[in-house]
Formats: sequence, C-alpha cells, structure tokens
Amino acid sequence: MTLRINDTAPNFTAETTHGEINFHDWIGDGWAVLFSHPKDFTPVCTTELGYMAGLQGDFASRNCKIIGISVDPVSSHDAWKQDIEDVTGNKVDYPLIGDPELKVAKLFEMLPAAAGDTSEGRTPADNATVRSVFVIGPDKQIKLSLTYPMTTGRNFDEILRAIDSMQLTARHKVATPANWQQGEDVIVTPAVSDEDAKAAFGEFKAVKPYLRVVPQPRD
Repeated sequence: MTLRINDTAPNFTAETTHGEINFHDWIGDGWAVLFSHPKDFTPVCTTELGYMAGLQGDFASRNCKIIGISVDPVSSHDAWKQDIEDVTGNKVDYPLIGDPELKVAKLFEMLPAAAGDTSEGRTPADNATVRSVFVIGPDKQIKLSLTYPMTTGRNFDEILRAIDSMQLTARHKVATPANWQQGEDVIVTPAVSDEDAKAAFGEFKAVKPYLRVVPQPRD
C-alpha cells in the first residue's frame, strides 16, 4: 500500500542529532515537515539541508517543525552538518534522523521491504527513492507528499506556500487557485451554497457557477 493524503503518518522511535524521539510526540500539536535524503555527503542534499536551515524561522512562524532523515547513522549526520554550514552558511539546528537499518525509510514506503536492513554498502543510487517530502498536520495525518529525483533540488519555498494554503483552507471553507500567494483571492468551496457564501464572506465574484472568488479571509 502507498501512503496517501489523509493517511495517518507512521509513528516511530529513532535516534536523531537531538537525541531519541517518538515521532508523533515530537510533532506535538503543530505541523511538521519530514524530508528524506538517500545518503549523507551528497551534493544536492547538502544544498537542500542548508536551505531548509535558512528557512527554519519561516516554518516556526507557521507552527511547523522540520526534521530531516538520511539512511545513515547519526554520527555521520553530525559530521555532515559542518559541510552543510560551510557550503550554505546556514547551521542545521533542526534534528536529523539516523536510519542505518532502513526502518523509517521502509515505514514511509520510500524503500521496499526487500532492501535489506543496513545502510552499509548502499550507494545513493540504491536509495534513489528516499527523496520524499511529507507535510503532516496536527492530527498526525499526511497533508502533502512529494518525491523528487536525485538530480533535482527541491523547492522548499513551494512547501511554505503549500502550508500557507493548507492552514488557511483548514480554517475557512475556501480553496486556493493555481500559484496562489498569501493575500491573493481564494475560491469558495463547492460545498458552500451561494447564500452561505454571502453570509460567510460577503459578496463574491462568480466567474462560473462552480467558481466563486472572494478576498482571502482574515482570522
């Protein structure tokens, strides 16, 4: 089975660069981003981890924690962190999960059960599918998942944009259109009647009977 949106994110206990965590307890009552890497000391991932370190405050302002994982031990992560800071200028202060037995990678279905039980001797190509991003909500359900090839660096500004949309649409009966940014108009969801839309949002613009646009609601 593939993990899907609205599935409960698998829980686990693992060693990290911040000590042992229980994943669901670590998430707490906020949001979380789990992003995975096929191997330590790989070029694209080095830039990604550093960029995320630079965005840590932006995620925190959205009540969202970030956590990385690579199928290498924590001792390797600790050594890698200095390279990341050297390359990007950003210090990695968020936890990195050690997964030398591939347990978490398999739990999130990024590696098949037949992948073995050790990261020793495995190359980045062996772990090419461990390049996923999972956004998890306070209810511990998966809200978004993306998987990238090893040669394409991930766009973490897009993850922030998506979180803005998901948090907004969790509070209000709206959806966001393509390329939406904070402050732009939003779409009234089809389940809301015209009468209820006027009561909730005031006047709306009916582009089509099924496409009604209103200014972004304010909390």
